[in-house]
Formats: sequence, C-alpha cells, structure tokens
Amino acid sequence: MSLQQYIRAVFLLIFALPITLTFSILTLIDILFIRKSESKVQIFPINWGRSICRIADVRIKITEAENLVADQTYIFVGNHVSQFDIFSFQGYFPHGFRWIAKKELFRIPFFGRAMLKSGIIPIDRSQGRKALKSLNKAAEQIAKGTSVLIFPEGTRSIDGKLKPFKTGAITLAIKAGVPVVPIGFNGTFDVLPKGRLLAKSGEITIRIGKPIPTNDYKPKDKQGLAQHLHDKVAELLDQDGH
Repeated sequence: MSLQQYIRAVFLLIFALPITLTFSILTLIDILFIRKSESKVQIFPINWGRSICRIADVRIKITEAENLVADQTYIFVGNHVSQFDIFSFQGYFPHGFRWIAKKELFRIPFFGRAMLKSGIIPIDRSQGRKALKSLNKAAEQIAKGTSVLIFPEGTRSIDGKLKPFKTGAITLAIKAGVPVVPIGFNGTFDVLPKGRLLAKSGEITIRIGKPIPTNDYKPKDKQGLAQHLHDKVAELLDQDGH
C-alpha cells in the first residue's frame, strides 16, 4: 500500500462514522421537513455509498445491467465478503432498492431513524412467531413494489469464498413472489476483507445475473431454490471465488 493509499485508508477509518451520521441527519431533515418523499430521499444513501468509495479510491463497474427491467420489483441475492459490498451497491447500482436490516440497527440514534424513514425493512432474527411475523411483513412490502438486496450467507465470508445459503432469506423470496436476481460482488474482498481495518484502493465489479421467477416455488422448495441461487451467484464470481 502506497503512502497516499495509506492516508486515504486512515482518513476513511476515522471519518466513516461522522460521514454516516451526517448523511443520516440530512436524510431525516429532508424526509421530515423538506421534500417528505421516500423516493427522493434516496439521493442521500446513494451519495453516502459513493463518498465512501471515492475516499478509499475504489472504482465501481456494473455489468449485465441489461438483464433488469426498470419498473420491475426484484429480490437481489448476492455473495457477502466485505463492507464494500454494501457501499458499492448502495452508491452505484442502477436499479432502485431498499435494504433489509436486523431490527437492532434501528435503535442506533439518528442512523436507525433515518433507516426507517428511508424505507429500509426491519427483520426480527429471533426464533419463533416474532421472526415469522416480521418475515411476512417484509414479504408484503416487497410484493407491493419494493426491491431489496439480501445476503443469504448470513454474514461476511472470512476467506472470501462463497458459503452455503441459509433458507430464511430464500423463504422471503418465495413468500414475496417476485423474481430473484443473482448478484456477484468481485473485488470487494481485496479492498476490505472481514477483520481488516484499512481499505485498499482497487476496482469492484458487480455482475448482474438473469432474473429467476419464483411463482412456481413453494415454501417446501426453499432448499432447492437456495442451491439454485447459490450456483447462479457462483457463476458470476471470478475464478478465485470473490
């Protein structure tokens, strides 16, 4: 890592939280007092993602965007190896979407409120009826026209290799009844793998697979769909698996 890259990485480490707080406050001000529009307020999370990437000198390339239809609702399913999966997708993905996030994040001052107001969908990851209820609610919101991104591995891969998909996220796709789109994040592991503090400059390529209809799938088919999606995501990854 060159001296310039090192300075960028340290700057990002120090200022990532203040930058996030600033964009959260701007989001709240805009949606509560100015334009009051969930769709228009997305400019703030978009610029948040782009700011993080630019500070780190990370360039983003999107391929196969022609696979998407502008007004179609999708569930995007991707591999997860780095926080830069989130920053790159938020800042540069060419199709409107919202996040699904664990409910605990919504308790964070300013950030949690901004998430809720900007349309991010909370999920209860505990066991039992609460989890099922939140899953059903999320599916209803998606079915009404909210595209989302999910990471079925459940957490970031430590070695960058694609791990088995958990079926909870796949159940959500089946319940929502909208097409699922495999997404391959390439290069994010090299930029910032799990466990490292300083990001490296580089290029991230986000590959978009062809949408897969879920109309004919039932909850009992979740294992089969999970494996099918896993294979399709794997096809979108570089030979080293990330």
